[in-house]
Amino acid sequence: MQTIKIKDDYIKLGQAMKLAGLVSSGIEAKIVIQDGQVLVNGEVDTRRGKKLVPGDTFEFNGTEVTVE
Repeated sequence: MQTIKIKDDYIKLGQAMKLAGLVSSGIEAKIVIQDGQVLVNGEVDTRRGKKLVPGDTFEFNGTEVTVE
């Protein structure tokens, strides 16, 4: 399991995926999120702008990441 730390109250899913190194660009994040390949807190979420707060988790390609 991987962890990313944020300074603000939340981070958008697409930005979090880039920060965690799971995708190389916002376009790539948009595609995999809209394709339903990303789980947020265990459920598929197709919104790239989904706001993640500390304690949330997301998963892509077998890598789970926790937001702190």
